[in-house]
Amino acid sequence: MVVRPSSASSHGSGAPGAVPAESSADVGFARDMSVHHQQAVEMAFVVRDRTDDEDVRRLAYDIINTQANQRGMMLGWLESWDRPKSSDRPPMEWMGHPVTPSDGALMPGMATDAQLDRLRAAGGREAEVLFLELMTVHHRAGADMAQAAAGEAGTDEIRGLAAGMARAQESEISLMADMLKARGAQP
Repeated sequence: MVVRPSSASSHGSGAPGAVPAESSADVGFARDMSVHHQQAVEMAFVVRDRTDDEDVRRLAYDIINTQANQRGMMLGWLESWDRPKSSDRPPMEWMGHPVTPSDGALMPGMATDAQLDRLRAAGGREAEVLFLELMTVHHRAGADMAQAAAGEAGTDEIRGLAAGMARAQESEISLMADMLKARGAQP
């Protein structure tokens, strides 16, 4: 099923049903958040296999399923809009502050290659705490990006999805703060 946007992008033609422009917040957000979500899913799979703690495993399962599903929606919209799933433009350029990737961290909040290696090598409580710390930073940056898209996007699909993401990630940040405290770590 092809999903067409119900309203135009602020950078598009302005006609209802118009495809968002390449430079639009809609296209930029769909691309960047797809990449951001992919790393969250990867980290959640890692911790799921590194701990027996049911609360952490449940959170990881929720992140895996929710963010993989959202990623699929965003990639589907890019396809239906006939927009490439990647770009040679800097990440977050659509927000007005392009970033330069560093040590594998492609955008704010994303873990570096070294941090991912530490997570992959950790086990038990150490893996739980590191995951919760990394995912908290990841979610804060993701929530910021989602709030920007909710305000800037021209399609109802992106505005609605982004607003929901921001709310959900703020809620999970609060949950992770409690989980960190329960493990004797600072949120």
